[in-house]
Formats: sequence, structure tokens, C-alpha cells
Amino acid sequence: MVGRKRTVPSRSSKRGAGSGNNDQPDIYQQMLAEAGVSAPEQSSPERPLKRRRPGPQQPQRPLSDLPSRLTNTDAQLDTQESDEEDEDVEFQDVILPVPTVQTVELESDDEDEEEEEDIQFEDVDFSAPLADTNTSAEKSNSLELNLTAHISAASPSKRPGERRKPISKEERERRVDIHKTHLLCLLSHVARRNDWCNDERVQESLRPHLTDKMVNYLNPGSHLPQFGQAESLKNGLRQAADVWKAKFEITERGLRRALWAEDAGQLQDYEPAEDLDSCLDRADFREAAKKLQGSRDVGAQLYCALLRSIGVRARLVCSLQPLSFAPGAPTLPKPKVAKSAAKTTQTERTKEALAKYEALAASAGTTTGSVGGSSARRRLGHPNATAYNFQPRLAAPKERRAFEAPIRIRQSAHPVYWVEVLDAGHQKWQPADPVVTRTFWKTKAFEPPVTDKENCLAYVVAFEADGTAKDVTRRYAKAYTAKTRRLRVETPLDDGGQWWRKALESFRRRHPTDLDQIEENELTGVEAREPMPRNVQDFKDHPVFALERHMRRHEVLVPEAKPSGTVGAGSRGPLEKIYRRRDVRIARSAEKWYRMGREVKPNEIPAKWLQKTARRKGFRVDDRDEADMDDDAGTPIYTIEQTELYEAPAVRNGRVPKNKFGNIDAYVPSMIPKGAVHIIHEHAARAAFIVGVDYAPALTGFQFKGRQGTAVLNGIVVAKEFEAAIRSVIDGLADVEQEMEDERKRLAALKMWRRLLMGLRIRERIWSGVDEDERKEADREAEMEAELANAESDVTDEFNMVVDDDGEGGGFIIE
Repeated sequence: MVGRKRTVPSRSSKRGAGSGNNDQPDIYQQMLAEAGVSAPEQSSPERPLKRRRPGPQQPQRPLSDLPSRLTNTDAQLDTQESDEEDEDVEFQDVILPVPTVQTVELESDDEDEEEEEDIQFEDVDFSAPLADTNTSAEKSNSLELNLTAHISAASPSKRPGERRKPISKEERERRVDIHKTHLLCLLSHVARRNDWCNDERVQESLRPHLTDKMVNYLNPGSHLPQFGQAESLKNGLRQAADVWKAKFEITERGLRRALWAEDAGQLQDYEPAEDLDSCLDRADFREAAKKLQGSRDVGAQLYCALLRSIGVRARLVCSLQPLSFAPGAPTLPKPKVAKSAAKTTQTERTKEALAKYEALAASAGTTTGSVGGSSARRRLGHPNATAYNFQPRLAAPKERRAFEAPIRIRQSAHPVYWVEVLDAGHQKWQPADPVVTRTFWKTKAFEPPVTDKENCLAYVVAFEADGTAKDVTRRYAKAYTAKTRRLRVETPLDDGGQWWRKALESFRRRHPTDLDQIEENELTGVEAREPMPRNVQDFKDHPVFALERHMRRHEVLVPEAKPSGTVGAGSRGPLEKIYRRRDVRIARSAEKWYRMGREVKPNEIPAKWLQKTARRKGFRVDDRDEADMDDDAGTPIYTIEQTELYEAPAVRNGRVPKNKFGNIDAYVPSMIPKGAVHIIHEHAARAAFIVGVDYAPALTGFQFKGRQGTAVLNGIVVAKEFEAAIRSVIDGLADVEQEMEDERKRLAALKMWRRLLMGLRIRERIWSGVDEDERKEADREAEMEAELANAESDVTDEFNMVVDDDGEGGGFIIE
């Protein structure tokens, strides 16, 4: 409470008034009485502190003199007086009433209670008086300056997260292979589910859920206009969705995004959720159609079967969830060991308490020792209260709800399965999702955000009733070119998505219809109408737009390139110009253009100068080359417009032009000189030498191993008039070589025959004086010995072991 302002007297009168008693006004007393607070005593031993008079600041003194300075300053404040009006304002100490703390019990679900089990709150007494900081400051005679405590308080207590290591090239290739294998498995899975939607027994179970009016809406007549057919189909889908929402119940978890494990130990302890989709075969799918229960994926599949049962042309659409090959893909969450241990301990305590209670109830007798059914509370004061054995009364059964509460399953807010229905009036496929989003004709409502760990839209495949499939990702992706394309297998491969098109080849219709061509034109138009990206990161590797910061080392802009717009790099960053990708050219050095069969035009200014790369540690350079490298400012590179086709010197008088190494550069066929021909054969150089014509070995490239390159010579280059003679000699050399090979085979055969005949002669000489019967007997015994020698043994080494039946040591000497 603030006292009433007084008129400011002079300095002398003010001093005199300060020494006298200042009676409190009646209004102030009434206000204190209404608040229920007694007025403080008139004589206060302490005078209220006054504001320091503004003036020049005193010079700074060392910290050691701070306690004495504080004491002197307090003394000066007690004696100083101010002439300002604000200095006369005095504050009175008012005792506040004790606050009433209101507590409310929070009614939370089981899942929220599990999450808040580890959170502990500290009981704070709000009625306790606060600590007097001034008193504690006066008691301390020295000032302590602790910078460490200030740094620890300012710095966050949580350790920064560990930075992920970039994956290697081998790991990336392995992830791409796993990604492709998982895609094939998912395609097979969706094809099987699409076939189940055509099951007759399933459709017979679902058809009675629709009325005749709904069937008429879902099958509009061709006499209606385009708008009428579309509205009739929308009304039918809306009514069918209401029926499906009321009858189908989600009791299990559907397909979710596949996640990587950070280590092998995490996979060993991994256990799938208990509420996974249990529909694994056709019989389970038929049972789910009767009970109308299952995962939301099964709900979308049954809804597709329901529409097909009444003649609606519907497609089963699935957003495939393969393992990502990107290095920043989300991983499996780490198990919370401490939380599970706490839960186990609490469960064990509950079981122990329950066991004690059951033991106590079993030991109690069945008779009661009091008349009139006295309660336990009335017998507590009796001297012989322990002699009474009573059976605890059972609690009254709680009232159960007529309907059980729906099972709460935490899943993504966007579906994995949904349905596409053909709008025959407009010849377009329109999406319908009655289970998750409950939307119709809204293609942009199916793409989940980037932060969703349960769902990722990268491959959307639609399966028709005949088993054909089509990739319709461009219809549902908001930024297919800028964002979604990076998640697909088209980006890391050099074939431009050829593998993915080959994977869908078995599901593609052999003869495309007019509807397929209309849909393809629609998807192409959606991709072409995609707007320009809004952030800098999406411009990287964009097929339409490009920024100068994302250009590679050998990429330059054409001189006449004009920017198509600007983009800001952050809130305070400068604006960067956006160019078309068609204005970007690949520039190469003169040597690389020469190896591609082109040469730089004379007097061309380089489009760019490449800076020298830093030499690796330990790389040896000659002294002569080191001086040249220091003077070199870099490597000039040129665009293809600054080059022209290379023309080698023509052949004159049958002589082929050669370089200083005695061969000719023939990296591409256009580098062959006029009047010459390139003959590729292993005996071409030998044939030219035999004929005696001039030739040059053809240098077609280099083979690198480490940092060393080896020239690859393939064939020869000779004058065109000698081609026929050289090829004839090559054919003759081939014939001669074939004759020599036949001669080697003939000599080898004669050698084997000679060995056989010599063996027969030796045998005949040995058995010349032996009887015929004895010779046959010896041959038979030799054959038997050979068969026994080659036969497999039927016994093992255990049968040859000596068994010690006498206990004499089994062949060892017993001491």
C-alpha cells in the first residue's frame, strides 16, 4: 500500500517533519481494516531506503574493497536526502493472506499414464516465507566470484547428439540393392491382395451392405451429362463411406514405413507389435469380410472388393513403403530399458501385495465371533479383537458398458491403401478413402509430411481388377520433381529409371487403351505444371532449374543464359538467380575433348579455369615439373560449342601419320584419317609386316590402375588400298594356325595310341607261357580287387578300436 503524497517542504522543514510523528490518515486505516490486515507500528526502527541521487559515477575499485564499500554506501544512504517528489513515497509491509491451493486429478488414458510414469514432481509449500536474501548477503563477509558455475548454467546440460557418419560407396550400393529387392516383394504383396479383392465369396459377403439406391448412384447411366454422372458417383461413394464407417472396425495395425536398424544387436532384441495385421491368407480375408474387422489396410481392400461387387470399376492403390537408401533415413527407436525395468518392478510389487492378501484371506475362518454382524471398525477397540476371524467382503461388481471402447492404435494420419474409382463421364480416375482421411476427389490429401516416421510417399502403384498396374505417384506428390524423385530408385542409378520400368513390365497392359493414353497425358501435364521450388535445397539436381552454387566443377552457363527468377537463401541471405537446366553446359579440357574426337577452335576464350587440386601428402614431383606447376594458374575448360570435329592428317603415298610414340590415336572412329582403315585382329600387325606395307598400331584408350595408366592398343591403321591384301594374309595365317593346331592334336593322339600299344605288348609278353584258364582267373581276381579298392567303406574307425574288457588300462601301462 502506498501512502498519500505530501507537499514538498523546504530542506529545513523537511528535516523537522521527518523527526516528528506522522499520523496515518483515516482512509488508509479503513482500507487496512477492509483488507483484514492490522496496521504496522508507528515507530519503525528502520528507515525506508531512498533512491540514489543521479550524479557522476565513481571510479571502479577492486573487488577486495567491496564489503567495506557496501558498508560505507549504506551509511551514506541513511544520511542523504533528496529534493525530488518521488523520494517521499514510502512503502508499508503488508502481510498477505495464505493462498488456497486447488488440486485437480487428471483423468488420462493408459497410454498417457505409461508415458508419465517416469516424471516426478516435487512438493512445494507456497505458504512458506521466502528466504531473506538481504540478510544472507549481510552475513557473508567476502564476495565469491565463480565463473564456472555461470558457464555451466548458461550452457545446456544435455549433451549434443552424436553426428552420423556418412555412408561409404559400398554401403550405398548395398542399400540400393536392398531397396530394389524390397520393392519387388511389396509389388508381389499388393498383387496378391488385389487378387483377393476379386474373390467371389468375399464379394457375396459384402454386397448386402449396400442398398439399391446406393447401387444406382454408384452406377450412373450414360444418358446423364458429365456433371450429372460425376455428382451421382460422388453421392454413392459418400453414402457407401458412411455405411463402411459405421460397420467396419479397426482392431489391428496395418502396413507402416520400414526403418533401418543402427546395429545388429538392435535386431536381436526387436520384437514386432502384438497388434499386427493377422490377415495372411485368403481364408483370413474371407473371415475379415464377414466380421468387418481388421487393419485399415484390410478395410481399404474390402472397400475395393465392395465396389467391384456391384460393377464399379475400382483400382486398389498402395503407397509402397520400402527401406530407404538415403543416408538420413529414419531408424528404429531405441528400447527404453529403464522404463521397462520400472514397470516390471511395479508389477512384481503388485503381485507380492496380492499374494499376501490372498494368504491372509485363506487363513481367516469362515465363522464370525460377534452377533448381529458387527463390522471390523467396531471391533478394533475390543480387548479380544484378535480372536474374531471374519471373511472380507467382496467388492460389488462394477457396471460394465454395453459397448466396449474402441481400440486406439497410433498410426500415421495418412493412408497406405486407398481406392481409385473411374469417373466415366470425364474419363479420369478419382481417389476415394473411406477409412483414414474420409475424402473424395482430393489427390493432395494423401501425401504425408516429411517428419512422418510411419509413412512415406515415394512409389504409388494402382492395380486394376485384371491384374495390371500403373505408377501414379505424380498424381499424389505435391513436389514430385523437387522432392519425391530423390526418394526413388531413379536418382542413384544411371539408367534413368530403367530398372523401375522393367520391374513394372510384368504388370503392364500389353496393348494400351485410350484410357491409358489419357491418363499418361494427364500425369505428364501434372509433372510439367509443377511450380518452381521455394527453397535452395530443392534446386539441387533439379531437372528443370539450377542454381550457380549447385553447379559441378565442370558445369558452366551459356553466355546468353537469362535468369528465370530469384530465391532467397534464408531470411537475411542474398537473392540468388535461378537458371534453366537447359542453359547449363558441361565443359572439358582440351585433352578430354581430344579423346572424344573433338578439338578446341583457335582463339577461343576458356569458359572457365579450374583451380589446381591440392597435392596429396607424400606425392613426389620432379623439380622440372614443380616449376611449371607453380606458374600454372589452372586448367582451362571449354564447352562443346567452342570445339569442332577433329580431322587427322590424311594418308599420303600409303604412309600413315604417327605420333611421337609410333602409333596413331584412334579413340573414336571419326579420328581415323581419310584414306585409311582400322583393322581389328590379333594378327593384323603380323600380316602388315609380312605384306611389307606401312601401318600404325591404333591407340584406343588407357587402362588405369591406381594413378598409372597403360595404353590399350587394338588393331592397326593402314592405307585403304592395302586392306584386301592384309585381310587375305590374316585369313592365310588363320588357316596356318588351324593346321598347326590339328597337327598338335594328331601328334597327341598318336602318342596315346603308342602308349596303349606298348602296354598291350608288355602284357602279351608276360602272359605268353600261362594257361588260358589261369589267365582268366587272374583277370577276375584283379577286377575284384579293383572294385574293392574303389568301393566306399561301410565301417568306421570305432570298429577297429580295442576294447579293454579286463580293465588293464586299454593298452596303457597302469601304475
